[in-house]
Amino acid sequence: MHDTIERIESVKAGSLGGIATAISYGLMLTIDRFLLHEYSRSFVSLGLQVSIAIVSGFLFGVTYRYIIRTDRNDHLNSGAVLAFGLVRGLAQVNVDEFDLSQVWMDGLIVAKSVVMLAIARYILDRALAKSWVLPFAQPSQDLSIATSNHVEREFDPNLMGELKK
Repeated sequence: MHDTIERIESVKAGSLGGIATAISYGLMLTIDRFLLHEYSRSFVSLGLQVSIAIVSGFLFGVTYRYIIRTDRNDHLNSGAVLAFGLVRGLAQVNVDEFDLSQVWMDGLIVAKSVVMLAIARYILDRALAKSWVLPFAQPSQDLSIATSNHVEREFDPNLMGELKK
């Protein structure tokens, strides 16, 4: 039963991450079209790029849920965004046709990936805070399982004196 709940919560986190990444990718495409006048994409390549963004966001959501678990370490959370964003962004940089004058454009590609996943992280953090998605919990951390499997014992300071005797 515990594994089924964890899988459902992972799918929820992944779906939310995929949707958030797809929406932010759509916003980035709109900005590209207006600022950079980038109109030359075919529907097939656009569909593939959006699909890749959705899959990246889904995998990020599932992994992010597992990474953060129940602790609130901002360095770990930001590191997950940066790691996924760098991998996604650097994979898009064309190193075969590298030109020093295009470094800012390559940096923009990487920055867009980091921003997209930062938006997904914000949405996932809000969903976790509102308990729409539950954080990953190991069986030893799950209170319902922990209380049914063993009895909690309280510390008795009088027992220390008996052990010394």
